[in-house]
Amino acid sequence: MTPLIELKNVTRTFGGGRDQITAVDSVDIAIEPGEIVCLVGESGCGKSTTGSMAAGLLATSDGEVSYMGQNITKMNKSEYKKYRHAVQIVHQDPYASLNPTQPIEQMLTTPLLRHGAAKTRAAAYKRGIELLEIVGLTPPDEVMAKFPHQLSGGQRQRVSVARALTMNPSFIVADEAVSMVDVSLRVSILTMLSRLKAELEVTFLFITHDLALAKYFSWHEGRIVVMYLGRIVEEGPTKRVIGNPRHPYTQALLSAVPEADPNIARTKKAIELRSADIPSLLSLPTGCTFHTRCPHFV
Repeated sequence: MTPLIELKNVTRTFGGGRDQITAVDSVDIAIEPGEIVCLVGESGCGKSTTGSMAAGLLATSDGEVSYMGQNITKMNKSEYKKYRHAVQIVHQDPYASLNPTQPIEQMLTTPLLRHGAAKTRAAAYKRGIELLEIVGLTPPDEVMAKFPHQLSGGQRQRVSVARALTMNPSFIVADEAVSMVDVSLRVSILTMLSRLKAELEVTFLFITHDLALAKYFSWHEGRIVVMYLGRIVEEGPTKRVIGNPRHPYTQALLSAVPEADPNIARTKKAIELRSADIPSLLSLPTGCTFHTRCPHFV
């Protein structure tokens, strides 16, 4: 089967000369239609940069990004337009990603009308109502009339998801989509995203620094990809990565996840790293970049 989205030996650098940093280094990820792939790692490891390249928002410095087997940089105008409709992104900050001067109605109906997904304003409004119902915002007619500042963080993020759905995408990059939402609301949003996958057959690249969230979202059918300092250090089915992590970095991430069961928490041993400091991207360690912190290094 041809992957829906594939990153082949993708590298992204910023700056130049002695100030050049490699944010993403020779990354390979193939995402099949209908799959949930969770990209996990500490802040600054290159997760969001990888997601932005997959969504076509950021060019690669080397390597290629393919959609349905076709290099996106070699697409003609019509093909690239279809790709941009099919691939959408939900950003981390629902307070910054929504235009504060626009009502929700305008946010949802404008792309529908501009790209021909709705022929009339009435049809666009009707579709906007449907999208709000899909993401669980009710009553939808009242939400359509509101501005972002009148909504909670969780409601804003649901609006962001509804906006991403306007073009009927087949692939959504969810970049830390619940990290700025109240803890009590995270599960409800993840449940909503899981329902979208099942009902609309949407494929997800779910980016998070929280391995517990990745486990919850991708446990049944998903895959986890672990990234450290721009490189992939481990990947596999979620149940295997969680149940039998092979890389010391993955093991350290798992040991840092809080346990709800007090009996397990008492016996759980945290992995002590050689150093808590993450190396600078300006002077990366040679060989395995984790060796400066690895508890097994000799």
